[in-house]
Amino acid sequence: MDPRETATGRGRNKYDPNRQPKTSCFHQIQNGLRMDRLLQDTAGTQEFKHDTGELSQVHISIAGMGIRKVRIANLPLEGPDRTIKDNLAKYGEVKDIKEELWTKAYRYKVSNGIRIAEMNLKLHLPSHMIMADHRVLVSYDGQPSTCYACNELG
Repeated sequence: MDPRETATGRGRNKYDPNRQPKTSCFHQIQNGLRMDRLLQDTAGTQEFKHDTGELSQVHISIAGMGIRKVRIANLPLEGPDRTIKDNLAKYGEVKDIKEELWTKAYRYKVSNGIRIAEMNLKLHLPSHMIMADHRVLVSYDGQPSTCYACNELG
């Protein structure tokens, strides 16, 4: 990638003085401990010095994990959506809950027993949870693997 296309921080790009200031810059940090330390050391703000000598305050925060479609299996059909919403609330905002249907190759739309919760994730979900006294399987794209017994990573 051309370095002229990857300006960071706020202010004018040193390669193109006519370019407008950036208002947001996102960096992906793979190591959670490193991110925690960065936030602790900087208290969420850092000063950025431009080539012109101008100083800008850069705010540092953890971005959400975005909108994900979370599949929930092994919950009885009579289990209310409210139960799902309450159990998932600490991991992010639940936008919608729908029933997954068998493929359209069949003549009639029939629920296959899996619920799809569309949510804006803030934290990763464990692979298994207890909902309405049932152990349910929880899965979505990008979910880290967790132990069936203890829900620890790995």
